[in-house]
Amino acid sequence: MLNNNKAKFGYGLVLDHLPLLRRITVRDVSSRYRGSMFGLLWSLFNPLLMLSVYTFVFSVVFKARWGTHGDQSKLQFALMLFAGLIIHSFFAEVINRAPSLITSNANYVVKVIFPLELLPCMALGAALFQALISFIVLILAYIIYAGVPHATVFFVPFIFAPLILFTLGLAWIFASLGVFFRDIGQITGILTMVLMFLCPIFYPLDSIPEKYQAYIKLNPLTFFVQQMREVVVIGHQPDWSGLVVALILGALVANIGLYLFYRTKRAFADVI
Repeated sequence: MLNNNKAKFGYGLVLDHLPLLRRITVRDVSSRYRGSMFGLLWSLFNPLLMLSVYTFVFSVVFKARWGTHGDQSKLQFALMLFAGLIIHSFFAEVINRAPSLITSNANYVVKVIFPLELLPCMALGAALFQALISFIVLILAYIIYAGVPHATVFFVPFIFAPLILFTLGLAWIFASLGVFFRDIGQITGILTMVLMFLCPIFYPLDSIPEKYQAYIKLNPLTFFVQQMREVVVIGHQPDWSGLVVALILGALVANIGLYLFYRTKRAFADVI
């Protein structure tokens, strides 16, 4: 079945190999925890630990607040923080892995016929699994400390749809460039860190001087972080017009990334 790859391009190739994509994604997730004592439970411990540390540092040490009352504001801060971290962690995991996806799977390039377009999809699927675990933790925390979640939580998939396209497009771009320029991996690490601190994850957007808010909004993650908080923590409807624009832009980036990947993958074997 794999020997027909040359006759296919784009999403058709990916869709034709969904069972294969599912298998390699499950294997990728399970391989992270193989041999460890707690196994997949680490996917639960990691976001909880990250949430605890960030909440302590920013709400206790730096006195960051979303509300006006002590205990209530700390709880609100934790929920707001975690909602933003889910978005950034998903994006950062995929982008940081992308540059080494081809070089770390060189056997797929030089020894077997394999749809290489699936490797960034595999990384995205693994990151989605972790984001789902984190989202479940967020909802459980909301139920324990605040009660029944808002019905607007069901709009979360509409927020992730354009983010997935945007992230996958960048993953295809960085995966292809990472074969030829090994420094790309260092660049993506710095890029995701900068995007984290130049995004209203640890602070509300209106706490930034108004003259700088426009620059923060240029961060592509800002919109998704804001929308995640609106529908999960605050209970507002998402910005539907903004999501439509984000979906169009995400589809554009995805198509550009896939086209670049397709045009460059013919040279992967020569470089590796």
